[in-house]
Amino acid sequence: MKKDEREDLLFRLKEQLTVEQSWPAVYMFKLIFPADNRIYALVRGLFPDEARFFDKHSSKGNYVSVTVKELMLSAEEVVERYRKGTEIEGVIML
Repeated sequence: MKKDEREDLLFRLKEQLTVEQSWPAVYMFKLIFPADNRIYALVRGLFPDEARFFDKHSSKGNYVSVTVKELMLSAEEVVERYRKGTEIEGVIML
């Protein structure tokens, strides 16, 4: 995905979260990436120690699906986390 397209999606997400959600709130992030310790460490580094992580490996063990629940203070914080997460090669943030 091109940077302009990604920024457009993030802008729309921010608008939607601002309208539909009251802040602060617990937000649930979903990520999928290849089962690689380096990528996992980078993903883990996106979130503070207080965030709750739930991992699930694919049936063949090639991919990891991670759900992260974290108290977020604003839609801007959520969008910034998505922006940083999409910069990690191989990570898909849903």
